Amino acid sequence: MMRTALVAGALLLGAGAVMAQQDVAVTQQNLMKSAGKSMYGVLGKTLKGETPYDQAAIDTALKDLAADIAKAPAVFTPNPKEDVVNANYGSSQKIWQNKADFDAKVPPATKAIEDSSGKIKDAATLKVAFDSIQSKCSGCHDDYRVKLK
Repeated sequence: MMRTALVAGALLLGAGAVMAQQDVAVTQQNLMKSAGKSMYGVLGKTLKGETPYDQAAIDTALKDLAADIAKAPAVFTPNPKEDVVNANYGSSQKIWQNKADFDAKVPPATKAIEDSSGKIKDAATLKVAFDSIQSKCSGCHDDYRVKLK
């Protein structure tokens, strides 16, 4: 009876650890999805002409994007060591091997977003802002994101 209880306890503990790892990975992925929604779902679609130009939506997307990017160093502190099940992209283990460099990429991205705030007035200024922000985001994605599918 005691052995059964020990085995069951060990299995539950192991399952709990896997679930905790998955929760961390999901939190990290959700942050990036939220940032992507602002960047590509609002700014990108507006830039492509897929949605009409809406200054309020653009201003909100920039504010949300800045808030999401600022959270990245804290959200990517725990290393889940596992990717989200069925995800297209995941976090490279390089993040935790070179966390200082990962964290150092956030301020330039945040600055590009802040520099764009209040300056976007039309499609032409949106294009300039989008390209500036994209160039800062790409540096991190190139180094620290992996394609899973």
